[in-house]
Amino acid sequence: QQKLAVKSGYWPLIRFNPDIAKEDKNPFQLDSKAPSIPLEEYIYNENRYKMLTRIMPEIAKKLLKEAQEGVLERWKRYERLAAIYEKK
Repeated sequence: QQKLAVKSGYWPLIRFNPDIAKEDKNPFQLDSKAPSIPLEEYIYNENRYKMLTRIMPEIAKKLLKEAQEGVLERWKRYERLAAIYEKK
C-alpha cells in the first residue's frame, strides 16, 4: 500500500538538508519519481475511501478529481523547488 501511495504521488518522498547547501549541493532531494499511476489505484484500495463511492458516488468522483489535480500540482511545485535549489 505504501508503494502505491508513492507511485500515485499521494505521498512523495522528499528530503531537505540545509547543511549540505554549505557544500554547494542541492539541499532539496526529490527521491520519488513523478506519479506513474492514477490516484484512484491507491485511494480505492482503502475501505475508508471506497465507502464514499458506495454512499455518495458523485461526490466521491468530484473529490477524487480534485485530489488528483492536487497531487499533480504538488508534484510540479516540488520539481520547481528542486530546480531552484539546483541553480544556487
